Amino acid sequence: MPRFLLVLSIVGWGLISGLKAQKQTDELLSNAQQETNMVVMDIILSGNKVTKDFIMMRELEFNEGDTIAAGRFKLKLIESKENLLNTSLFNFVTITGDTLGREEDYILLNVRIDVIERWYIWPFPIFEFADRNFNAWWKDKDFSKVNYGGFLEWDNFRGRKEVLKLLLRFGYDEKYQLYYEIPYINRKKTIGLGVGLDWSQSHEISYRTMSDTLQFFKAKDSYPRQELKLKSQLIYRPDIHNTHYAELSYSKISLMDTVLMLNPQYSAAGETDIRYFAIYYKYKSDFRDYAPYPLEGYYFDVILNKFGLGLIRDNDLNVFTLQSTFRKYWKLAPRWYFASLFTSQFSSKNEIPYMIQSGLGYHRVFVRGYELYVIDGQKYGLFRSNIKFALVPTRVFNINFIKTQRFSKIHYAFYLNLFFDAGYAQDDQFSEMNRFSNQFLYGTGIGLDFVTYYDMVFRLEWSMNKQHETGIFIHFMAPI
Repeated sequence: MPRFLLVLSIVGWGLISGLKAQKQTDELLSNAQQETNMVVMDIILSGNKVTKDFIMMRELEFNEGDTIAAGRFKLKLIESKENLLNTSLFNFVTITGDTLGREEDYILLNVRIDVIERWYIWPFPIFEFADRNFNAWWKDKDFSKVNYGGFLEWDNFRGRKEVLKLLLRFGYDEKYQLYYEIPYINRKKTIGLGVGLDWSQSHEISYRTMSDTLQFFKAKDSYPRQELKLKSQLIYRPDIHNTHYAELSYSKISLMDTVLMLNPQYSAAGETDIRYFAIYYKYKSDFRDYAPYPLEGYYFDVILNKFGLGLIRDNDLNVFTLQSTFRKYWKLAPRWYFASLFTSQFSSKNEIPYMIQSGLGYHRVFVRGYELYVIDGQKYGLFRSNIKFALVPTRVFNINFIKTQRFSKIHYAFYLNLFFDAGYAQDDQFSEMNRFSNQFLYGTGIGLDFVTYYDMVFRLEWSMNKQHETGIFIHFMAPI
C-alpha cells in the first residue's frame, strides 16, 4: 500500500506558511472526488499549556473516528478554527492533517491542532471616563467624571474556560464586583453556572432626559443612588453555535429624596427604597467567523427581561421587555465586505420607571451621527449597514525583543468603510421634553477601523446626521 504525506492546513490570521498550505489544501480537496472520505484517526493538541484538552475538543466540528467527505472536511476544519478563535482563549490557531494511509476511497489521517494561547490574568489599574461613551465625555471634557481603581480578570481560570472577576472602582462611579463563571458542570459539557455580587454608588446620577441630553444631579458629600445586586445564572449550550442564558437577580436601590423631587417618575411608585427581583433570559445563535470583528456569517439573539416578580412588594414594579438583534455579514469580492444589523425592543407598558428605561444612545444601540444624544423610548428599532474595503488585509509580524509568543506575535488589519444607519424611538412618556423621539432618524459617514490581537478594535468615524450635524467620533468595538 503506497504511503504519502497529505498536509491540510487552516491557519489563523494570514501566516505566510499557512496561506501556502491553505492553497495546497484547496487544490487537494478540489481535485479529490466528492465520494472520497477522510477518516480522522487521532486528534493531537499542541501549545495548550494552560487550557485543558476537553475545552478545545468541545469546539471542534469533528471527533476521532469520524468519516467525513472531502468537501465537507475542508469546511469543518475552517469552522473548527473559527470556533477556537471565538473562545477568546487563543491568538493563533493552526490545524493540519497528516495522512497515515489510503484505502480505495478512504484517506486515514491524524489531525494536529497547534495554538498560541493568550495571556489570561489581567490585573490592571482603572482609569476611565464615566460617561455613555468617549465622545459624550469629550464634549464637556469634565475630568471630575473619571473612575479609577483596580480590576482583576482571570480568564480561562484553572484552564477550564472559567472566568473570575474582581473589581474595585472608585471616583465618579464607585463599584465593587465579584463574579465567577464556570462553563461546564456536567459530563456532556452543555450546562454552566455563574454567580455575582455588585455594589455601586455614585455622587452624580442622570435623573432625566431633556433636549435629548442626560440631566445630572450631583451630591458632593453623599450618594444620590446606592445599589446592591445579587445574581445567579444558568448557561445551557447544547451545541457549539447556540447558547441559552437564564438569570435570576435581586436588586436593592436606595435613592435620595431630591432625585424624586427632580423626577417623580424615576422609580415605579415614587419611593426611595426600592427592592425587586428580576428574570433575564437570552438565546443567541452565533455563526460569525470572528466574533470581535466579523466579516462573514450571521448572529441572532432574543432577550427577555421581567422586572418585578411579585415575590416581594416590588414597589409596584411590573415591566416586561423583549429585545432582538440580527446581524448578517457578506464577502462581496476579494477585500470587499458588507454587513447589516437590525435590532428592536418592545416594552409591556407605555410608561415605565426612568431608572430602567432605555432607548437609542446607550451602549451599542445608537444611530451613528447621534453619539452625543440620548433618544429615550419604550420601544425602538435600529438599522445599521456597512460596506467596507480591506485597506490593509490581515498581516502578522513578530516583535523580536518580546520573548513570549502571547505578546510577540501580532496580527492587524485596516478597513475603510462607508455606512448608513437609521432608527426610531417611540416615547409616550417624556417626548414633550425631547425633539428626537417619535421621529425617523438617520446618519451616514465614512470610517477607518483598526483590528488587532486580543480582540481589540479601534474605529475613527466622520458622520453626518439628519440635522446635518457633523462630527468625528471614536469607538472601541465593531460597528455591527
